[in-house]
Amino acid sequence: MTKKERYEHILTYFQSHMPIAETELTYQNPFELLVAVILSAQCTDKRVNLTTPAIFEKFPTAQKMALATFEDLFPLIKSISYPNNKTKHLLGMSHKLVHEFEGSVPMTIEALVTLPGVGRKTANVITSVVDKQPNMAVDTHVNRVSKRLGLVPMTATTPLAVEKDLIKNIPSKLVHTAHHWLILHGRYTCLARTPKCGECGLRTFCKFYEKEEKKKQKQSA
Repeated sequence: MTKKERYEHILTYFQSHMPIAETELTYQNPFELLVAVILSAQCTDKRVNLTTPAIFEKFPTAQKMALATFEDLFPLIKSISYPNNKTKHLLGMSHKLVHEFEGSVPMTIEALVTLPGVGRKTANVITSVVDKQPNMAVDTHVNRVSKRLGLVPMTATTPLAVEKDLIKNIPSKLVHTAHHWLILHGRYTCLARTPKCGECGLRTFCKFYEKEEKKKQKQSA
């Protein structure tokens, strides 16, 4: 199977079996999504969704959050991983939005990565989710799943290398959805330690599954 054929089969499968794929973070506008994504670093979406309602109620806009102190915001974030840093990031981010972007979340990678707490992955999430730009955020799930399926070579050792390979081979109009396909597949089926290969509809096209089956055959021979 060629790389092109593998991509076609896998994308067709996802289009058929997961036509609607969206972020599991709860948000109402770009600012709320930005806050949620910053908080989600090394933390589950479930935990973030339990935390953000109180934050959004008290600080619904960048303007309101920019007026907050560390002592105002930290108690609302302390159940999240790395609360000290994330509190500082949110305060710095909101200040910069107010003073440099008129309180609005910019929609370019270049502008977003200038905000405290925002790296390329977060910027890709914001622009792809809000604006459906063909940007691919590479987290641990996207990295693992794309390599196991054989969409990206194991030699792609950096998130940027994985991102570039996926962008190169996925049709532009599907990139923003493909990001969620890979994440959700990794979150619920292609688990890190115990992938559910037996119930995975993609195993026919999966290099990892093929390798594991060959191992079993050798062991039973």
